[in-house]
Formats: sequence, structure tokens, C-alpha cells
Amino acid sequence: MQQALAIPALLPPPPRHPVVGAQKDIRYYGTTATGVLNSPDSTGMPFWSINPYIGCAFGCTYCYARYAHRFAVVRSADGDAAAAGDLEELPPWLAFERRIFVKRNAAQVLRRTLQGKHKSSGAVQRAEPIVLGTATDPYQPAERHFRVTRELLEVLAEARRLRLVIITKSPLITRDLPVLARIAQRSRLTIHLSLITLDRELARRVEPRAPTPEARLRALRRLAAAGLDVGVNIMPVLPGITDRPDALAALVRAVADAGASHVNACALRLRTTSRRRYLPWLDLEFPELTARYQRAYGQGHQITDRYREGLRQFLKAACRKAGIRYGSPEERAFEGRGGAGHGSAGHAGEEPADRRAGQAWDSPPPLPSSPRVLPIVAEGGGTYTIPAPPVPPIARDPQIALGL
Repeated sequence: MQQALAIPALLPPPPRHPVVGAQKDIRYYGTTATGVLNSPDSTGMPFWSINPYIGCAFGCTYCYARYAHRFAVVRSADGDAAAAGDLEELPPWLAFERRIFVKRNAAQVLRRTLQGKHKSSGAVQRAEPIVLGTATDPYQPAERHFRVTRELLEVLAEARRLRLVIITKSPLITRDLPVLARIAQRSRLTIHLSLITLDRELARRVEPRAPTPEARLRALRRLAAAGLDVGVNIMPVLPGITDRPDALAALVRAVADAGASHVNACALRLRTTSRRRYLPWLDLEFPELTARYQRAYGQGHQITDRYREGLRQFLKAACRKAGIRYGSPEERAFEGRGGAGHGSAGHAGEEPADRRAGQAWDSPPPLPSSPRVLPIVAEGGGTYTIPAPPVPPIARDPQIALGL
């Protein structure tokens, strides 16, 4: 009897993050969430946030949210050696794109949270804004199989008087038109489709696995035709790459013609975690811009005030000409602290520790030894005093003041 009882003790404990799916070179891990509705106190942003996944397979080069993946890796290392080893075989920036965590119980946790007498219930009681998809795209490829976002929407459809924002690049959102319509009948719903260029080839270089611009415009038309409030986030505008005045004006006209209610926009921000991915990519894809970026972002995560104000004024004029509103009630929040990710909603983390650690990472690391990796420096004031690149950016337009 004693020997029989001892046998189970010899078996290894079940993994905390079992592999629940695979897609080519992407692996999906199941994780059990203890909370899914992140408060403004924990994220530092003026809204609540929900992220059904950790990591994002779209692999956008500029994405700020890679920092959030690190904490999932750390948690995996605690008691789940197999998962930790699998994650650590990739560099952190690549693990964010290829090792995705699926919050399988997210809907159940959200329902308990909204029904309970917790502080987070204020998101419903006081109609405080809730943003779905701040650190991951809720309609990335994983959603086709796992349907975590759909389950979350079903829970949100049960509530009334919500202020809900959904941010995505994916036309998969049109799959959920029926439940989105139910939410819009009982709550205030705004959808933000992210689109930074109409150039399909350029989009593929910048956002390797994201849906094409044409697919996103088709989704915009379908959502608008269903009577939903849909805006477009031109976030981020990449200096020297996507900031040509004619290209931006064409983009504004296209989204206006497709039924968008408004446009939000902001210039690229480069905090430490996004620099480690974006700048080496830039050095390979657009080497003629390397020196410009070193100077423009050499002492801070933002480009100059003059560039940002010039960009704003140009887009406001383009929107007036196209007959579409520039900015939305959420614009101020989306242009708050943090870099421009797929939705540019700031550094919305998974727990309070994420925010504190994310701030600490903005200290300057040692200078790299390889000439192919650009240095990362501390934040502060910067200048933009270098010549325009061969592809003319907004600096060529007299309405834009870059400080050249």
C-alpha cells in the first residue's frame, strides 16, 4: 500500500503553461489568469484595459508592448522548466512574436470581476472607459481558434452603459458583428482599426504578419455599414518611412471614403523595449535613415515637438479636406505615456509590477559592440537637424516644421 501511494509522487507535476496549439513557427501556451481587467492605477493610463493574449504574432517592428511578455517568461521559469526553456531559446523580442500565452479562462474571470463588489466593478458602475487590446491584438491569428476575445465580448454584452474601445489591425473582428451590435445597443462602443500605410509592400516590411491594408479597408467598410462607430489609428507615423504628405493625405481620403468616423494619429515613440527591435530593423531595411534616427531619438523616446505639431496640423487639414473628424474622445489617452503599438494605447500592463519594471528599463544599457546594433540612450530633449532622406518625408512640405 505504501509503495502504491508513493508512485504518484514520482510523476512530474503538470506544466503551468501547457502547449495548447502551434502554427508554423508559433507556439501557443495556455495560462490561467487571476485577473483580466487592468485598472488605471496599475497601468498608469486613464482607462481600464483587457488583453486576452500575451504576445502578438503580427510582429510589428515598432510595437512597444514587448516588455509585457518578459513577465510571462519569468512566471514560466518558476515551476515550469520546460516552458521556460522553450521561451528562452529565442531572443526576447522574437519570443514576443512566436510564443503566445492564451488566457483560456479570461471570460470567466471577467464575469466574476464585473459581478463582484470589487473596485474594478467601477468600470461598469461609473462607465469608465475600457480598452480591449492595448498590449496585444485581440484578433491576432490565435483568436480564430481560441476565441478568447469573442468570449470576453459575450460577457461585456451582458452589461449596460459601458464605454468600450476595441483596437485591432485584423478584419477578423467582422466575425463578431452580431455581438458587437448587441454591445452597441446597450453601451457606447468605438472600434479603432490601426492602419499606417496603403502601400502593401511597405506594410509587409514594417508589420510582417499583419493583415494587408486592403483587408483592413474592407473590414472598415463592413463595420461602418453595420452602423458601428469605427475610427482609424494612423499610429505610429514613422519618420522618413510613412510620413510622405501625399501618402498620408491618400490614406486619410481612403479611410474617409470607407466610412471611418474619425482619425487618430501620433508619431513614433521609441522606448527601450521597442528600440531593441525597431532600430536594428531600421539599420537593415532603411540604412540611409540610421543617422537621422540616432539624432532624432538620440536623447529621448519622442521626436521633437515641432515635428509632432507639424504632423498634427497637416493631418487636421487633410481630415478637413476629406470631410472626416480628426481626433476622438479617447485621443488624449492614446497619446499619453508610452510608445505607439498596434493601437498606441500606451503601456497598459498586466499587473502593477509591469509598469514599475517598464519604467526602470528606460535607463541606458551599455553601448553595443556590434556596429549593426544601434545604441540605446537615456530619455531627454532631442533635436532633428539632419537632412531629409531620399524618400521625402513631411519635412518636404512647407506646412510641416521639423526644425531642419
